[in-house]
Amino acid sequence: MKILVTGATGYIGKRLIPLLLNDGHSVICPVRDKERAKSYYKNQKKVQLVEADFLDSNSLTNITKDIDAAYYLIHSMTNSAKEFHVLEEKCAFNFKNFIETTSTKQVIYLSGITNDTKLSKHLLSRKNVEKTLASNKYALTTFKAGIIVGSGSSSFEIIRDIVEKLPAMIAPKWLNTKTQPLAIRDVLSFLHKSLGKKELYNTSHDIFGPEILTYKEMLLQFADVRKLKRSIITVPVMTPKLSSYWLYFVTSTSYKLASSLVNSMGVEVIGNKSNINTILDVQPMSYKEAVKLAFKKIEQNSIISSWKDSYISSGKLKNYVHEFINVPEYGCFKDFKKRTVIDKERTLNRIWAIGGETGWYYGTFLWKIRGFLDQFFGGAGLRRGRRHPTELNVGDALDFWRVIYADKEKGKLLLYAEMIMPGEAWLEFKIIDNTLHQTATFRPHGLAGRLYWYAVMPFHWFVFNGMISNINK
Repeated sequence: MKILVTGATGYIGKRLIPLLLNDGHSVICPVRDKERAKSYYKNQKKVQLVEADFLDSNSLTNITKDIDAAYYLIHSMTNSAKEFHVLEEKCAFNFKNFIETTSTKQVIYLSGITNDTKLSKHLLSRKNVEKTLASNKYALTTFKAGIIVGSGSSSFEIIRDIVEKLPAMIAPKWLNTKTQPLAIRDVLSFLHKSLGKKELYNTSHDIFGPEILTYKEMLLQFADVRKLKRSIITVPVMTPKLSSYWLYFVTSTSYKLASSLVNSMGVEVIGNKSNINTILDVQPMSYKEAVKLAFKKIEQNSIISSWKDSYISSGKLKNYVHEFINVPEYGCFKDFKKRTVIDKERTLNRIWAIGGETGWYYGTFLWKIRGFLDQFFGGAGLRRGRRHPTELNVGDALDFWRVIYADKEKGKLLLYAEMIMPGEAWLEFKIIDNTLHQTATFRPHGLAGRLYWYAVMPFHWFVFNGMISNINK
């Protein structure tokens, strides 16, 4: 079949598409930034990338109408737009209007469990999207999931941060909220197996794991899997704002996402039983099994997707990485260094391993101080790390940088800074004629930007000089 998949660069989409390709289907991926998506699907002949934005109905004319089925995986977990629910509804409305002009027979939508009488505004928005997507022209199949557990998922990484960093903690009362966590593998099974199932046309099903757990129990079970002893005391005095700051400083999440999560974590996420497990022959695994499986993926360096690579973890970049590929020349400060390459393959491997657990090859304590200051002022800091220890794709998060261009064959890596600063910064590595060029570019915003550059310039001399020397060892 020809299947349209929205959210092709997202956490779910990047894991679902290989399953569809393995079945022999052709996949059409409407993406806002084609340059970013190319690195994920460059060797897939049955993947067609189309630049389109569902907030702009005029851009959808580029998408073929010869479609058999579609997946709606567009979600937002940010508070950056006060009326984000309006934007989500507009996305769904434009998607529906377009799909109704195609030959699509089934739309499969992944939503959130919305059974509590008091829902967060994000869950209310998910519920409204389901109503918007309903149509007489095609059949809608809706799956509603709660907490998704898997390597790279936001819930998994946040819980991991809390458990591994804090031997004892005084935590907000929402840790006593009940939920039914579901493994990412099981989510994908529901989405994958429901394709073309006529008995699921125009139906909605809650999908959930076999246990009802509080967030506190999830933390303690996670600690048990990791063989760590942890103590948790919950207190009722933390306001949502304090809770958001607590989550932000303890974990690798952004403040905006922390705030969204806190608002949602006060809502019980308990699913209504149905016969969906029998229909699709899916028997969801336990929470502990899901955590163990996630760590197997991490140990094998096989994390396919991570929430940190989403733009919701960004302080600056919103949608289009290609807008930052051309590094500005005028009105900029530059720190340029070069070295004759001793071993090209080794040098490239060291460049591609930069950041995360590897570090930045020189002045680690200075990088950590800069990361702490960035986090203090609301930035990402060094907490995001990287998805894979040696692989980089366009759009990947890399500590407080974002990968803008990565081509190992051409010997070029370009990073854009997402740290809080009075200006914009790029860091470029490229090998030309057996010479490694390392260029840090800073475009200041006003007088504050210029003062900032001169203040950090002495540190840059040591850090960047040591970095290129150690990369080229």
